[in-house]
Amino acid sequence: MSLVSVDKPELFPLVAAESYDAQNELSVTGTVNPDVAREIPVISLASGRVVDIKARLDDYVKKGQLLLKIQSLDSSNAFDTYLKARNDETMNNKAYVRAKDLFAHGAISQSMLEQAEDAENDSLADLKAAEEQLETLGIDKNHPSPIVPVYSPISGVIIQQNVTQAAAAGVTYSGSATAFTIADLSSVWIICDVYENDIPKLALGQSTTIKLSAYPDRTLTGHVSDIGPVLDPQIRTAKVRIEIPNPGILRLGMFVNATFQSLKKDHFALVPAPAILHLHDRDWVFVPADGNKFRRVEVKTGKTVGDKQTILSGIQAGQKVVSNVLQLETTLEGQ
Repeated sequence: MSLVSVDKPELFPLVAAESYDAQNELSVTGTVNPDVAREIPVISLASGRVVDIKARLDDYVKKGQLLLKIQSLDSSNAFDTYLKARNDETMNNKAYVRAKDLFAHGAISQSMLEQAEDAENDSLADLKAAEEQLETLGIDKNHPSPIVPVYSPISGVIIQQNVTQAAAAGVTYSGSATAFTIADLSSVWIICDVYENDIPKLALGQSTTIKLSAYPDRTLTGHVSDIGPVLDPQIRTAKVRIEIPNPGILRLGMFVNATFQSLKKDHFALVPAPAILHLHDRDWVFVPADGNKFRRVEVKTGKTVGDKQTILSGIQAGQKVVSNVLQLETTLEGQ
């Protein structure tokens, strides 16, 4: 089927494939993932029952925005500790002031004054620790409440939600310690699988062109930030990570096509575009055989250069091909 005969082979002019040096392109598919450095868990330090949820999965939230409220005994216990520490500090401060006055009049010894000073310093340390505990839990010491608010630590999108209304939250109950996971999607990762034979074509920092199926008219640019050191033993591929700024159209889980420019130039054949026959999703050229015959050869094409087409494999530079396969195909149909 690949060998055809014609009556007048001289009617089908031949052209020698030119030599063309260019950077080869490597195209792979990948998926959009969050940058783990921009992915922050929202943890409730107070354990208790969720009484109000102010945000939901997929919501965009700002830093400091209220996410949920928790009814917690930790709040009451922390405020109780604070009150006792404040009362102890007040009593020890009075004792220290009195001891200083007595020492000044020679009524007590130096060691008794030092003991009173040490007790005051200890009570100040306990009071400071109690205040810091209230602050960590998000409780105002001047307006205590058993309801503990939880705020967003960053601006971003909620990509995971592990709590529901009336569910347990915190680290000491059976509920999830991580109430939400928020990701800053202003910059994302694209994770690709690259075969081991193609890994030498890549380097850290290498520029990459990204095309989206959802937005075929948009072309984005990223760079290689990591080439995985471990290959998948089944399919012999390495994970390659591309970092890319998100213009607002990249969504987690999207499929993309990533194109890398090879680090070195390769040698290709270059033929006129009419010399290529597109048939059944494959590309062919016709080369002269013995006598009045032509042989159909399958080729792999690359990018277009002006009115010519690069040939990645199938024929070599200098090899002759029929310059216009449409004319040859018409003649064969007529026969």
